Amino acid sequence: MARVLVVDDDRALQRALKVALSAHGHEVLLATTGEEGLSSVALRSPDVVVLDLGLPDMDGLEVVRRVRGWSEVPVIVLSATALEDRKVAALDGGANDYVTKPFGMAELEARIRTALRHAGAPVPGDGHIAVGGLELDLARYEASLAGKPVELTAKEFELLAYLARNAGKICTHQMILQQIWGGAYGADAEYLRVYIYRLRKKLGGKGGVIVRTAPGIGYCLAAS
Repeated sequence: MARVLVVDDDRALQRALKVALSAHGHEVLLATTGEEGLSSVALRSPDVVVLDLGLPDMDGLEVVRRVRGWSEVPVIVLSATALEDRKVAALDGGANDYVTKPFGMAELEARIRTALRHAGAPVPGDGHIAVGGLELDLARYEASLAGKPVELTAKEFELLAYLARNAGKICTHQMILQQIWGGAYGADAEYLRVYIYRLRKKLGGKGGVIVRTAPGIGYCLAAS
């Protein structure tokens, strides 16, 4: 599953994109302004951003420029204009792709898959995630490290899979707890620490993968 951030103030289009992209196995985040989009990129670590240029608070090109100051997340621009100079400005500013409205959902999904592959992010549908020597079979809930099986409970597997989907990115305590256990656990960082301890013990610090701590923020799974 890939996390797609849609930044667009058209509520009807947001709903349509959420339904269509969710059906393809993506987790869909929504933002209606440039500032909300920038905050979501920083706090939610999306795998790809689908960005409308006509936002109410700032030009989408400014959003791209600011994102590129600290992130390499793929950005697919949506725009109602097909003017060449606008496309050139978006691509030169750091956007990875440019889609003109109206567009087909199949085309957008194909462009998202391409952006994910180029970024090295997991593409929904293959059922496997690999980070370093760690391999996860999402369909069977099976994990292996350096070719050897790792015995995990269902929740341990879901936690590890979530970190693996976002490998190399810091996932905050709140993000992890809400995604894996639900909103009721959103502030219980101690509960999460117990599970991280169990994962580290089972991974053993071997196999080319490690769970790093970002003090006071969250955790990051990375190849060691």
